[in-house]
Amino acid sequence: MSTKIKEKIYGETTINLPVIAELLSSPLLRRLKKIAQFGIPDEFYHKKNYSRLGHSVGVMVLLKKLGATEEEQIAGLLHDVSHTAFSHIIDWVVGKGRTENYQDREHNKFVGQSKIPAILKKYGYDFNEVNYKKFKLLDRKIPYLCADRIDYALREFPKPLARYCFAGLAVRNGKIVFKDKKTAKVFAENFLRLQKEHWGSFEAASRYRLFGDLLREALKKRIIKFIDFWKDDDFVLDKLKKSRDRLIQRYLGILRKKTLEELPKSGVVVYKKFRYIDPEFVLKNKAVRLSKVDREFRKEIEQAKAENKRGIFVPLVV
Repeated sequence: MSTKIKEKIYGETTINLPVIAELLSSPLLRRLKKIAQFGIPDEFYHKKNYSRLGHSVGVMVLLKKLGATEEEQIAGLLHDVSHTAFSHIIDWVVGKGRTENYQDREHNKFVGQSKIPAILKKYGYDFNEVNYKKFKLLDRKIPYLCADRIDYALREFPKPLARYCFAGLAVRNGKIVFKDKKTAKVFAENFLRLQKEHWGSFEAASRYRLFGDLLREALKKRIIKFIDFWKDDDFVLDKLKKSRDRLIQRYLGILRKKTLEELPKSGVVVYKKFRYIDPEFVLKNKAVRLSKVDREFRKEIEQAKAENKRGIFVPLVV
């Protein structure tokens, strides 16, 4: 059984793996369609979202385009399946949020207790062998290129720019690189722009902190239960919206605003995870890191890191 997938960036792809069709129809994959990639659903966020499922399928397709093995393509599809409702907001509920790694810590346990290992076994795959942490095209530490990081960035690039960067990708010695310095710098600078203007911005950091505070308050008052996070965004939001608690409704009202800039600032400083890419590209038949040969880009990274370290004063909830 083949699965045809049409992606706005990567074009049309046919996946000739029967296991993919069954995984895509499984409840755990379907729930990702109701989990916002940006953590907070559109009604309470300042940018239009796409789903965790869209990203997961995109990563799988990108890996196929780059010549990844069947196992790595499957791992790409499954790499985000353990996300809770509201994605990385959970890190702001159970901790300070700066690392945003709760999903990584829970992945093996969550998936291992699901029906996914049995589906994989049916088609001759071992769950332990399709763990996303085993594959270097799929997952590498910051600041290296990997399919996960590339896909979520390209989805926010203007389409012509996304396609340009995608066309410039190559695989060399088991690693994703760019074919030339120009494309590497275009991608890296636009990735850094997203960090400053979106992922690490005042609006994102403030909304993450406030939404995390809202969910902790709802847990404390037993309006929701922690197990609810293993459902989806709509399930938890329905409970929050039906609550008659004044503070809960106050938080929701604030988060519905198009911007939080006008609100008075509190004395609370928060720090958003710093994401950046220092990609490798091919130069004289060797893979070279962009920052090693581009002083201007190296300075941009240093300035962005320093700005992120200063943190952000979030709005006051009164």
